[in-house]
Amino acid sequence: MLQIEFSRVSSDCRLTLVIDSVAGALCPTRYVLSPRTDLADTIEDLRRREGTSLKYIGYFDNRRNKNSRTQYHNQVDVVPSLRQWCINYQIDAVVYTALPSNFLDEISVTFSVDAAIAFLKGLAKTSRENALKYIRNAPEEVITPVRSRVSKVWP
Repeated sequence: MLQIEFSRVSSDCRLTLVIDSVAGALCPTRYVLSPRTDLADTIEDLRRREGTSLKYIGYFDNRRNKNSRTQYHNQVDVVPSLRQWCINYQIDAVVYTALPSNFLDEISVTFSVDAAIAFLKGLAKTSRENALKYIRNAPEEVITPVRSRVSKVWP
């Protein structure tokens, strides 16, 4: 369970899910086990898949009690949740995308559900349909304030 929300604006104007400790709703998240045995290789795999830099890839190494926040202080602190999850499921380490919300930087408005809906309403029809499809295609258990409002505005 992590606090997530559709509070990041992608290059194609979709609102994408990110870990957001301010606006996010506590939601179940999904995972996949890596075939890698080396944590650095797993981190690099995710960095390449996401097409981003290392500062936007988070990790928590339960065996060594190390995490990416010691190097990248602006990452959201999810270590307590990840530590407990690792203990509960006997997982050695977790690697995750640590992209921040960029709504204010991209739209020049502080993120809120109302601001997100206004942003979506302001998109051209094709871009809006693409953005709405992305939100609707998120796993059904991901129920955030933005997703809830989108389902009311665009049933």
